[in-house]
Amino acid sequence: MSSRVVIHGIYTSPGHNYFGHHGQEPSAHGIVEHESVELVAGKGIPGDRFFGWKDAYKGQVTFIDRQTLDVVREYTGDPDLDASVFRRNVVISGADLNALVGKTFRLGDVFLQGTQKCAPCHWMDTACDKAKTEKIMFNRGGLRCRILESGKISLGEMDFGEVEAAGV
Repeated sequence: MSSRVVIHGIYTSPGHNYFGHHGQEPSAHGIVEHESVELVAGKGIPGDRFFGWKDAYKGQVTFIDRQTLDVVREYTGDPDLDASVFRRNVVISGADLNALVGKTFRLGDVFLQGTQKCAPCHWMDTACDKAKTEKIMFNRGGLRCRILESGKISLGEMDFGEVEAAGV
């Protein structure tokens, strides 16, 4: 069944600020906002820190639900908290991300496989400047995906639909 979703933000970063920094200070790699990006099968998003990182990597592209951002903004008392602090590639609404784990789905002309939930880490407290943000985000940290077939995604409405169950 096909439906429509809305992409509210698309982000990449050339380096890791938190990943691999346990027990250390975070890095300060900037975020690049995009109106559209090419998702490359088996690789990720060109220019992103995880592009071509590992064969069959589970997080070639990551998604977070816009509603999660709103919940965290309310919790932190910061209505202007930028979506980029979550370090996910795509901010989306209109799809149940948790239900896509183990599923193959289409977003525009791109085919993706939901591989696992993005578990929020202790860095969310630092990134959002508020204790217990990690706990607020429990079970709504987003979705990691493999890119099965290349294509372009853009801000705004896009066609979306589950294709079939996938063995992850």
